[in-house]
Amino acid sequence: MNRFSYITGKYLLAILSLLLFSSNVLSQSYPIKPIRLIVPFPPGGPTDIVARPLALLLGDLLKEQVVIENKGGAGGSIGADLVAKSAPDGYTLFMGTVGTNAINGSLYKQLPYDMTKDFTPIALVASAPVVIVVNANDKIKTLAELITEAKSKPDTIAFGTAGNGTPGHLTAALFESTTQTKFKHIPYKGSAPAVTDLIGSQIPLMFDPIQSVLPHITSGKLRALAVTSKTRSPLLPNVPTVAELGYPQFESTAWWALFGPAKLPEGITKKLRSDTEKVAQSAAFKERLGNLGVQPNTDFKESLANFQTSEIAKWARVVRDSGATVD
Repeated sequence: MNRFSYITGKYLLAILSLLLFSSNVLSQSYPIKPIRLIVPFPPGGPTDIVARPLALLLGDLLKEQVVIENKGGAGGSIGADLVAKSAPDGYTLFMGTVGTNAINGSLYKQLPYDMTKDFTPIALVASAPVVIVVNANDKIKTLAELITEAKSKPDTIAFGTAGNGTPGHLTAALFESTTQTKFKHIPYKGSAPAVTDLIGSQIPLMFDPIQSVLPHITSGKLRALAVTSKTRSPLLPNVPTVAELGYPQFESTAWWALFGPAKLPEGITKKLRSDTEKVAQSAAFKERLGNLGVQPNTDFKESLANFQTSEIAKWARVVRDSGATVD
């Protein structure tokens, strides 16, 4: 080795050591100012409802304020892209969803961000099942009866959803492929008008997240045939899961998880993960979520990275099979 190479090597080693030292110092002192939590949907929606108590309780643990910023639009892509292009310093975080971080990559023809490469997965926070519901006066009383009817009349039983590519629509597509049935999709502009038509018997069936239909199930206007989570919802303890009704591998949930930009320092990632898991497991978080059917995640055996990978693969198949696309 010549003298030039030796000196160059020493400088490179010194620079790398300095960078590592700086990263460790940054992680140990983090945070030293308020943190932005980007919510990619408008205030008052399910993602906002999950994000606000998370921000409050996470801020208490970090001893710095976590400030919600709602950046809605394009199915969550505007907010997601903002975070993807942010500095990986821990001061801009993202309230990711099954849509923004598992479905949209297959659903949208052009997405301004990469669902995995542009983010650091931190922790799964909460989830909610989709419910398969009919009008309370409908002749169909059970999921088995619905499947039998659908197989005898393919493409004739109409179901409403909040729109193309929504969790309700794609859950229905997954249900069709799992049960070997075929329904007729009626996309609405949101859950509310679809629920109104279901109550008014304009459509016979809906696949919709629990928080939209729960009040009408409780009031007796709608009948829940099944929920799509692996386990029963505590708010609908008498409603079976699709899995326990003969389709053990079936699972579909809306979910919410905390992400940072890609290349978030390991020390900051670990701190955020630890504190986020504490929040999700706390009684205070569960209480603040209320009785909307959204359940906090309390099982962290599987990493968010692995969970996201499996969800991306599952929904890619469903989007492909359903033919759903969004420009």
